[in-house]
Amino acid sequence: MFAVVRTGGKQYRVAAGDKIAVEKLAGEAGDTVMLGDVLLAGEGDTLADAAKVSVSAEIIAQAKSEKVIVFKKRRRHNYRRKNGHRQQMTLLRILAVGEGVKAPAKKAAPKAEAAAEAAPAVTKAPAKKAAPKVEAAAEKPAAKAAPAKAAATKKAPAKKAAPKADKK
Repeated sequence: MFAVVRTGGKQYRVAAGDKIAVEKLAGEAGDTVMLGDVLLAGEGDTLADAAKVSVSAEIIAQAKSEKVIVFKKRRRHNYRRKNGHRQQMTLLRILAVGEGVKAPAKKAAPKAEAAAEAAPAVTKAPAKKAAPKVEAAAEKPAAKAAPAKAAATKKAPAKKAAPKADKK
């Protein structure tokens, strides 16, 4: 059975056992992913209902594709820019294409639950009363306000300008 799936903005015709390179997908090597956006499915000349078909794939590796050179030039303006880019991609091996393909068990969820069970319960210390601090803070600015005004009234001595030399 074959299927046409869409992932990363592109369409791929796949069958069980095929290896394809697609735009980067989340996961590590060995993880199983489901390609859910099936556009067309069938076997030989007959077509199947694409809504019922699902595609299961295994991540072989996370890699980079070939380098693409971007060169910009404007004639007679001494403008040249050269950049290179390597797109992130995921290599997939198609495991199964069909109606009875089950979704893979998620590996990340059990780890998170196990970590939550293993961690001891954290108890919070009783909260300190905020009211006394507010009152104390209100008293301090009043005491400091008077020296601040006195410092603001002092004037800095004026600097004398250097005499300019006469040019003749």
